[in-house]
Amino acid sequence: MKSMDTQRLILFFVFSFSLLLLWTEWEKAQRPKPVATAPAAQQPAQSKNVPGVVPTPQTAPTATLAPSIPSQAPAVAKGELVQVRTDVLVADIDTLGGGLARLELLKHKEADDQAKNLVLLGPEHQYFAQSGLTGEGGPNHRTLWKIAPGERSLGEGKNTFEVRLSAEGRDGLVVDKVYTFKRDSYMVDVALEIRNAGTAPVAPHAYFQLTHDGKQAAGGSSLAQSFGAQSFNGFAQYTTDRKFEKVQYSDIDKGKVDTAKQANDGWVAFIQHYFVAAWVPAAAGLRDYIIEKRPDGIYSARVVLPVPMIAPGATAKVDAPLYVGPQEQRRLKEVAPGFDLVVDYGWLTIIAWPLFWLLEKYHALSGNWGVAIILLTVTIKIVFFPLSAASYRSMAKMKLVTPRLTKIREMYANDRARQNQAMMELYKTEKINPLGGCFPIMVQIPVFIALYWVLLAAIELRHAPFMLWIHDLAALDPYYVLPILMTVTMVVQTKLNPVPPDPVQAKVMMFMPFVFSIFFFFFPAGLVLYWLVNNILSIAQQWQIQRMFERGKPAHGKR
Repeated sequence: MKSMDTQRLILFFVFSFSLLLLWTEWEKAQRPKPVATAPAAQQPAQSKNVPGVVPTPQTAPTATLAPSIPSQAPAVAKGELVQVRTDVLVADIDTLGGGLARLELLKHKEADDQAKNLVLLGPEHQYFAQSGLTGEGGPNHRTLWKIAPGERSLGEGKNTFEVRLSAEGRDGLVVDKVYTFKRDSYMVDVALEIRNAGTAPVAPHAYFQLTHDGKQAAGGSSLAQSFGAQSFNGFAQYTTDRKFEKVQYSDIDKGKVDTAKQANDGWVAFIQHYFVAAWVPAAAGLRDYIIEKRPDGIYSARVVLPVPMIAPGATAKVDAPLYVGPQEQRRLKEVAPGFDLVVDYGWLTIIAWPLFWLLEKYHALSGNWGVAIILLTVTIKIVFFPLSAASYRSMAKMKLVTPRLTKIREMYANDRARQNQAMMELYKTEKINPLGGCFPIMVQIPVFIALYWVLLAAIELRHAPFMLWIHDLAALDPYYVLPILMTVTMVVQTKLNPVPPDPVQAKVMMFMPFVFSIFFFFFPAGLVLYWLVNNILSIAQQWQIQRMFERGKPAHGKR
């Protein structure tokens, strides 16, 4: 049987990878769309954003179960927005519900307009962070809260400040909701301080939830959202027993959410490209997780925490920090166990993490992410130098015997069996393994794909400049200089490779650089930079090895 040569293998992997990208895009397009909802009312009239019922926990960890919250809010309820500011964010707290109604990141810009700060939470996608007590007694995220006087921004020399709201529920429950904002932090500490002013003991349940309309969230890269698995947009959950689990909207629509319903630890999050919001309960203890679609079409995910029995006149406190910000690895690792998994590299995570770690080290050394990519490329090339050399030596040998292979094909054009036999005899005589260049290429492909995901998922590259005209390594090259140079290097590489004896295959390989380069015109500049540098190094290595073999050409020049 005729062996597949190196060029055919390269062609196979190129088309396979292209099909993978196209499949990702098709699958994304086929996902069921969420039910359309009416446009959000102008702030602060959020009383129309009526949430669904907060259900009773499935298992009662305490003596008394809390009833569900009715689905309808009082029509007369109306709150005001109170703005708070730190050095990294601006947040609007709505006194109607006491939740975060809007959150703006001061160090991250909108994808399409870098003159504007990125708005992460807000009414555009019904994306809110809400909390309260379950049951008719409340208070909850539809209750009108009173905000206490106090600081609304970080003062000179201060690292934290608190914003306190209070509300009364039934059965004598009085709740203070306390937000603690910190300098250089996207972690907002949220605590519910509950006082029983009634005459009977109570055991309420506290809930902390995120809502979203299920449409594509803003702030990411539309390019990566088309080609990257890490552009997942939706809820996720983590527990020690079940580990990290993503939830598709289609599963929520069908009522087939297969995640942990109850656990002693963990967190729940909403993930979008580059950014994440998550409730991370501070203390270990039994809690319920609910991810559902409300009757009004809005999706919600929440964690419900039991509160120990509170005697009359006694108090209790429930803490659930909220992380709402960028997917920066250095911050994520400090939030909670498994939280760095929100940066999802898929099945190549075990390769992608070391690559990003090394990329960060090179950035710390150079101070430029573009330079870090170049240094990482050189490092990968050095690591794979022996394998690449073996591949190029095989190609060089094949190139020297190509004229003789062509002659064999012409001599036995009508006898395929004899043709294959003569070719195998030639390979044996010249000690050539026609598949000698295949294994090195196959080994390097997972590394390339892992680096592809790293460069698309890393928020550190978002709006990161390189040099000259490259102002954003996560965006397209505005003048397409890098893709054009990439095409040139691919043509040069094709010239260095042996010409396939098959005329049809030879034409395919000749046009392949131009066909494949089309993808690079739609890839982020950072990824094109990596491949460009890799190609330049490969050309230099291949050219040197080929020169070495040409010096020994008499051994292959036999007729």
